[in-house]
Amino acid sequence: MNYDAKLDAAISRLHEEGRYRTFIDIARQNGQFPHAVWNRPDGTQAPVTVWCGNDYLGMGQHPVVLEAMHEAVDAVGAGSGGTRNISGTTIYHNQLEAELADLHGKEAALLFTSAYIANDATLSTLPKLFPGLIIYSDALNHASMIEGVRRNGGQKRIFKHNDMAHLRELLEADDPAAPKLIAFESVYSMDGDFGPIAEICDLADEFGALTYIDEVHAVGMYGARGAGIAERDGLMHRIDIINGTLAKAYGVMGGYIATSAKMADAVRSYAPGFIFTTSLPPAVAAGAAASVAFLKSDSSLRAQHQTQASILKLRLKGLGLPIIDHGSHIVPLIVGDPIHTKKLSDMLLEDHGIYVQPINFPTVPRGTERLRFTPSPVHGPREIDALVHALDALWSHCALNRAELAG
Repeated sequence: MNYDAKLDAAISRLHEEGRYRTFIDIARQNGQFPHAVWNRPDGTQAPVTVWCGNDYLGMGQHPVVLEAMHEAVDAVGAGSGGTRNISGTTIYHNQLEAELADLHGKEAALLFTSAYIANDATLSTLPKLFPGLIIYSDALNHASMIEGVRRNGGQKRIFKHNDMAHLRELLEADDPAAPKLIAFESVYSMDGDFGPIAEICDLADEFGALTYIDEVHAVGMYGARGAGIAERDGLMHRIDIINGTLAKAYGVMGGYIATSAKMADAVRSYAPGFIFTTSLPPAVAAGAAASVAFLKSDSSLRAQHQTQASILKLRLKGLGLPIIDHGSHIVPLIVGDPIHTKKLSDMLLEDHGIYVQPINFPTVPRGTERLRFTPSPVHGPREIDALVHALDALWSHCALNRAELAG
């Protein structure tokens, strides 16, 4: 077997389809975000504005977060020293879990190293806790949820995206006595649309199912205290397990579930993805706890964030650029071809100092390739002007269609 030839063929396929991904060496500048420095392949540097980051509120550079991290490093050093079961539980981890449980109005929260691991570990563990469990999963759920459902060895049903009639059909077809769980998201990050939380909860009540919501693109940014869409809509009490991230609006890293004390204890005790993973560094936990606490009491960044997103969408619509607008903070601009999408991304970076990564298959369906912009409170009028003018010029230069998509 010529293994190198197989690897060459696999990589070549991505190049031929225009889907080969490259890493751009970006150095964020503390206090200057969204401005950063691009370290070019030729060794030179150039200033850029980051338009595709998930640090939605700029909390990765907030003094409250940085101070907490510095204090923790000075107090206890860098690493946690082990898994939570061995030596990796500290006052910082406990404090963060308490903050998250309070945020979501739940009895307990359980930390993981990422929201991906939290989804994967939890969803793959639940059938051990509820033998015969059937998981009903939205067709557009994140890869981490898909992987967790796939690996759990239990039964699964995939319902059409946000299609409550189809979900009802699937629920009605199964044994009424079987344990059930409905897994879905609050904000779907590629189109920026919302999950029908209330309708799903109604079906869960009717059919005796648990509810599992992924709020990673909503925590910190929606709701009176930033707990997400379920808080905004007054529905947190109807959700059994809430998954969230600390790596987006909260500006640090890590993931978690918030749930009942019994559920958290059971997942903690049975999930290999929790048991055998070194815990978050204490400084990261400290920074995340400070960020969560700050955003519970200060909603100004959330308001600014929504304003900037609305302005950007309005201006792009005014140019006839094909954005999708479902009312969330995410601004997808559809190109529809992987090669064109990559070329636009390259031209924005090289000619205009604007950094936005192309989003291609398998992240989105073929034919819907896009540039996905994530405005923040620190993307001001100057940054928005530069982006809008650059897109207007490139859209004309590349002779692309100007037709607004239905939201």
